[in-house]
Amino acid sequence: MKSIASYSFLILGMSLFTLFLSAQSSSDLSDVPVSQQFDEDSLQIAELFRLSLTEGSSYDWLGKMCKTIGPRLSGSTQAEQAVNYSFDLMDSLGLNPKKQPLMVPVWKRGEKELAFYKSANGEKNVLNILALGGSIATVDEGIYAPIVEVETWDDLKTLGEEGVRGKIVFFNEEMNKENLYTFHSYGHCVMHRWGGAVEAAKYGAIGVLVRSLNLRIDDFPHTGSMKYDDGITKIPAAAISTRDAEKLSKLLEEGDEVNVMMRLMCETLEDKESFNVIGEIQGSENPERVILVGGHLDSWDVGDGAHDDGAGVMQSLGVLELLQKLNYKPKNTVRVVFFMNEENGLRGAKAYKDYAETSTEEHIAAIESDRGGFTPRGFHVDGNTSQLEKMMSWESILDKYGIHQIEEGGTGADIGLLKTENNLLIGFVPDSQRYFDHHHSANDTFDTVNKRELELGTASIAALVYLIDKYGL
Repeated sequence: MKSIASYSFLILGMSLFTLFLSAQSSSDLSDVPVSQQFDEDSLQIAELFRLSLTEGSSYDWLGKMCKTIGPRLSGSTQAEQAVNYSFDLMDSLGLNPKKQPLMVPVWKRGEKELAFYKSANGEKNVLNILALGGSIATVDEGIYAPIVEVETWDDLKTLGEEGVRGKIVFFNEEMNKENLYTFHSYGHCVMHRWGGAVEAAKYGAIGVLVRSLNLRIDDFPHTGSMKYDDGITKIPAAAISTRDAEKLSKLLEEGDEVNVMMRLMCETLEDKESFNVIGEIQGSENPERVILVGGHLDSWDVGDGAHDDGAGVMQSLGVLELLQKLNYKPKNTVRVVFFMNEENGLRGAKAYKDYAETSTEEHIAAIESDRGGFTPRGFHVDGNTSQLEKMMSWESILDKYGIHQIEEGGTGADIGLLKTENNLLIGFVPDSQRYFDHHHSANDTFDTVNKRELELGTASIAALVYLIDKYGL
């Protein structure tokens, strides 16, 4: 058994070695054997994780934003406050922040939604619903009509206008429980939320209820964007909690006619100016080559917007903080972007794309964090074969931190517009099992974010930025 003094000596020696390596730039490595470079990478990445878990600020930044500002729907006062808060954070880190102006849509929920059905004895049974983002309002007294249950567009076609006209269409497709990666289940069902009002209106429906995109059974309805098409009558649309969806489905299965009253008081106003918030550490050798890391600052108007996507923006900013604490001087510019209006328009992504296309800079890589503040699992990559192979070669360094899923896949809505023939887009992939318990609902609150999981995610992204900057793609 080693003595305490022996352990202290060992820790001191490792700390001194780490400090020695931190003081050297990557340009000093030309005469260093590959095995020794691997040792350096391991030590540097270990230090990034240590710093994140002991000195990182991501969790505290997120907590302050969630508790003092709250949800941040585009065009809202809270979104404006979040822009100023983010700018001040970046300024405090010396990142030379900028606000990139853009126009965003303004949709307001209005008074709390009301919905109920009547039992056979006339008793009112309240239903938990949320208007979908972009929905029109009902008339002031609400709409009251029989519901008709469907799962697919084909079900609507089978019912036809005779079975749908004058009714409220109830889309009740469950997310597939068999998929280990829950976003695959989400991707299949989201079309009902997005396009259900259009498809139902084609057959004469007067309203739409959509089963919330959530794998568990609970009382939290989940909102999200929906669309209208020119030439198709606009009808009000709302999400209903999974527990209430199960209840309505059972009543219909038993042969009951179920009449539902739903009242929505939402409205769409004129577009308003808002901003992306951008900061950076300028590259020491190639300042015109950019490694971007970011998420979206806006959120839906319920809950705190903690996992979606407060966690992502604060992890992204935390990456630059960690590089500073490591005293690492990147060769390329490392830029953080807090995108505005991902949830209901992607206006921030479009504005940044327009800038990137006219700039003399080259975005060699872009990393997005927009899947919650959960335990890191890996990265999804969109690039060419050689880029993917290079990232795969880093798995042996990252595997000890649980980062073992580096594979081709979807990356992120905000960075997707930056794709070129030569760059690499990367989506940070945390564990997905709990994400849809919170997504777009009043359950997306700061108290559901685990501090260590969030900090591990920050360090994981920082480690990848370090490797991309050092070795290129």
